[in-house]
Order: sequence, then C-alpha cells, then structure tokens
Amino acid sequence: MNETSLPALFTLLVALIAFSAFFSSSETGMMSLNRYRLKHMAKTGHKGAKRAQGMLNRTDQLIGVILIGNNFVNIFASAIATVIAIRIWGDAGIAIATVLLTIVILIFAEVTPKTLAALFPEKIAFPASYVLGPLLKLLYPLVWSVNLFTSGILRILGISSAQASEDHLSREELRTVVNEAGALIPARHKDMLVGILDLENVTVNDIMVPRNDVVGIDLDDDTDTILRQLRSSQHTRLPVFKGDINNIQGILHLRSAAKLLQETEINKAMVMQLCQEPYFIPESTALNTQLLNFQKGKRRFGIVVDEYGDVLGLATLEDILEEIVGEFTTDYAATSPDIIPQDNGTYIIDGSTAVRTINKTLGWTLPTDGPKTLNGLITETLENIPDTNVCLKVEGHRIEVLQIKDNVVKAAIVHGIRKRKRTASH
Repeated sequence: MNETSLPALFTLLVALIAFSAFFSSSETGMMSLNRYRLKHMAKTGHKGAKRAQGMLNRTDQLIGVILIGNNFVNIFASAIATVIAIRIWGDAGIAIATVLLTIVILIFAEVTPKTLAALFPEKIAFPASYVLGPLLKLLYPLVWSVNLFTSGILRILGISSAQASEDHLSREELRTVVNEAGALIPARHKDMLVGILDLENVTVNDIMVPRNDVVGIDLDDDTDTILRQLRSSQHTRLPVFKGDINNIQGILHLRSAAKLLQETEINKAMVMQLCQEPYFIPESTALNTQLLNFQKGKRRFGIVVDEYGDVLGLATLEDILEEIVGEFTTDYAATSPDIIPQDNGTYIIDGSTAVRTINKTLGWTLPTDGPKTLNGLITETLENIPDTNVCLKVEGHRIEVLQIKDNVVKAAIVHGIRKRKRTASH
C-alpha cells in the first residue's frame, strides 16, 4: 500500500464510494417497489420485475448480500482514506480522514442515492438486480452463514420469520389505493369500485322503498280498479296483498299480467294464478350478501321484513346496482319528484326521502347512521314530532318544515351549506 501512488488510491476510493452508493440505492430501490405493481409487471413478462420479485421473495438473502457488500466497501474505503490522509497530513490525517469520509459517504453514498432510489425505485431496482443476482450466488455461503446467525438471534428474541405479514390489502387499504390512484383510474370507475367496497357496510334497510311508497295490488279492490292499476302501472313487478301489505299473497310480473288484459272477463283467482311466491329479506341483510342471494335465487325483487315479520318495504336488484354504478338517470335531482330544486338554491324534499338518497343526489353529508328518512332525521334532531312549521340546523344545513300531516313531516325546505366568501385584504 505504501508503494501505491496517491492518484491510484484516490481512484480506488472514488470507485469504492460509487460501489457504496450502488448498494445503498439498491437497498432503498428494492424495498420501495410497489409489490402489487411488481406482481402485475412480472405476470406480463417484464424480466427486470421477475428478477426483482424473485429476490424479494427471500428478503433476508437480499438484505444480507446488500449489507455485506455495502459494509465491505465502506470499511475498505475508510482504510484507503486513512492511508491517503496520513500521507498528506501525517498522524493528524486519521481524524481528518474520519470527518471528511463521513461527510462524503453521507452525501454521495447514502442520502443522494437513497433519495434517488426512493423517487424512482423501478429505474434503480431493475438494473441493480442484474448485479445482485450473480453477486448473491457468489457470496451465498457467506450470506447463508450470516442469515443463520441472524435467525438464531431472532428465535432467542421470540421472533419467527413465519410471523411476517403477507401482502394482503384490507378493505380500507384497498379503498385508499383506489382513491389515491389519481388519473390512473377515471373518477367514474373509482366511484364504482368504492361502491362495491361499501356494499358490506350498507343493509337493505338503507336502500329499500319504504312501505308507504310501495305500489301494489289489493285483492280487496274490485276487478275494474285492479285492471286500471295494471294498465297504468309504471313498475315491472307488483306485490299482491289482501287488505294490508303485511298480508302479501304473491308477486305479479306485468309481463304475465299482459295475458289478463287480453281476457274479456277476469277474476281475482286468475290474478293469483299468475303470481309468484313472495321472497322475503331480513332488514339487516348486507347488500353484498343480498346481491349474492339474488344471484343464487335468480331473483330481482324482495320484500323487506323486520324481526317480527312485518313488511318494511321492498328492495330490488336495480336498487343494489345503483349503489355501485350510481343513479341510472343523468340528472336525478332534476327528475326526482321527491327532490325539487328551487331558483334560490334551496330544495323542497319529500319527508319520506331516504337520507342516503339526498346525500347521493346532492353531494351532501347528512348523517346516515341514525334515521333513514328526512322525516326521521328531523324528528330525532328535535326529539319530538313538530306540530308547527319549525326551523332547525343539521350538519350545517338549515331545514324548514313545510308540511306536517298525521304526525309526519311531509315536506321540508332544505338549504345547502353556504361557503364563506373571502374578503380581499388591503
């Protein structure tokens, strides 16, 4: 070493620092790779991704070969720097070499390459795998020995490599991935994906048509009334009941009812012959479960009942699909008879309108963890049934009760949240 010239030693030192930067950037690049994107790229045949994925499958070996290489070149660089410093400054060169080499390694072999690798992990990790693969084979006995001792120490500490968490995303993590995808996923597709994830958190009670709004055929009516109802119905399926909706006899599909309209004379027995067996759904059934139940039973229509068997409303396959894809109309607020926009920016809303429907239609955030309808939300907030037209505030929205009938809020005027205007400073 004494016979080696200073230019040669400086060249060797620069080369060692470059190798240190390579190992540092390789470590950060490999660990910063998006594992799910890596799997996708490997499946599509990307060679660099396949090599990187193979090495990441044995993280202990990957870290072992990187740290062995990094520590070797850093210690070797320290020795070379010490020799150079002693030749230039004598005994004082040891301290000078320590300070200068620490600064150089910190900037050029640690912070800079690791920052670069964190910003562009694929551009660093994939090329690095060409070097790390053969190096791992070359140093495998040493890597194996180091990992053997490391595993023994971990076992003494009560830690096993089998306890390592697998790369599985929870529902909330997947939701975050979808929301953070940016322009990679169109906004419309994001809403649909999040809608699918939300199905488990929503029950049929949240999306059903309440019993007060259910249109059906009452067998206690005369045949002329029933025929008029069949001719004018806007629904494909109608529940058939006797006297009260809790006494449901069956479900009539209007495609089958077309046969009745061709008859000169009909009776209620003919209506019952065309009815299908009613399908009942417990009110607490989650939408993802009910979607599968509809699919298994080849059904599209169900009657929602409570724990006592009383009818609460009805739910359809279309109602569940709308939770995923949104309303089938282009401007629901403009076409809904329950939500009528006013020129002053307010909305006249029917009291039986579901709170979730209001939120989805107008983009609001009224609370949905309590009452299901606007009427219920008003009465719960007031803690009584209003007997006059009162005004209240819920989540920043001012609500004016417009009409009360039979102890029920039939309609209310709801104001959107006003955004404060910024005043210019002088």
